[in-house]
Amino acid sequence: MAHRFLMKEIALQAGLGLATVDRVLNGREHVREHTRQRVQHAIKELEKQQFQLATSGRKLVVDAVVEAPRRFSGEIREALESELPGLQPAVFRPRFFMQDTMTTAEVVDALKAIGRRGSHGVFLKARDVPEVTAAIAELQQRGIPVVTIFTDIPQSARLAYAGLDNRMAGATAAYLIGQWLARREGDVLVTMSNERFRGEEDRKISFRDEMQRRYPKLTLEDASGGHGLDVQTEERVRRAVGSNRKVVAVYSMGGGNVAILRALKSIGQTPRCFIGHDLDRDNVQLLRDGKLSAVLHHDLRQDMRTACHHIMHFHKLLPASAIGTSSSVVVVTPANIPQYVEQRFGKL
Repeated sequence: MAHRFLMKEIALQAGLGLATVDRVLNGREHVREHTRQRVQHAIKELEKQQFQLATSGRKLVVDAVVEAPRRFSGEIREALESELPGLQPAVFRPRFFMQDTMTTAEVVDALKAIGRRGSHGVFLKARDVPEVTAAIAELQQRGIPVVTIFTDIPQSARLAYAGLDNRMAGATAAYLIGQWLARREGDVLVTMSNERFRGEEDRKISFRDEMQRRYPKLTLEDASGGHGLDVQTEERVRRAVGSNRKVVAVYSMGGGNVAILRALKSIGQTPRCFIGHDLDRDNVQLLRDGKLSAVLHHDLRQDMRTACHHIMHFHKLLPASAIGTSSSVVVVTPANIPQYVEQRFGKL
């Protein structure tokens, strides 16, 4: 009988003496069938226990490749690292490659490097362009799963998407602005960090469609392309608004809200309503100061937990039924900033 356990381990598991187990394992005579079955059952139990021990604490090296302003990439890193202790039966060992902006070549080079050195999975926030789609396909062929986070690349070979329902977010922003403005006429400024980020593009499409359907007297003015970075965003806003526009509301999909407000103030514009995304340090302070009307928030920890669960399922460490859903849109105003956010940032 083939086995890979010490005889005393089998004897202890079966509740039999060493001599009896020796006779069973070596196929000697005068062994009852019931005793033989007890030894076989004990070996199967030990194999099961060994599998559990092997998977408990199994190390998974994963790579996070993120193009986002530091204030948001830092939030992503914090969310992932906060979830690591609870991701049994795996032990995740993340490696981070995060930059404010990346060229397509830099993203592709990063993914190719991961493919060469090996990884158990990749969390990717990048633009939806053909070169990145091709790099994802190469990783998939190498057996390295990719989970897109917060902005999707839906036509790629990615394993799954984890993040906010961006179309729902855009529709929610349109509803809020319409309620705040009470159907006033005027210009609504919209900003994305980059049109190639699918998540922001989905927000914009949904927002535009809802605004046109519900509030046709409000005109959209686009100041996208600043990558969520202060200098570039401020310049884009100044150029888009100029001196002939009356900005009554702002929907910022890609960040840089301090710069947006600074640009508007410099040209004498004060929006009645300003909707932003994500509870980073800047936005929490702007909420407290009454400069943001509301922030569309989603639980980054829940989204990163979901992303990790997809990787664990890929490696057969978790059943599909255990993978949770992505987070929902939460409307945060100055009156309901979550307590954990207050505790984290304290008095800014």
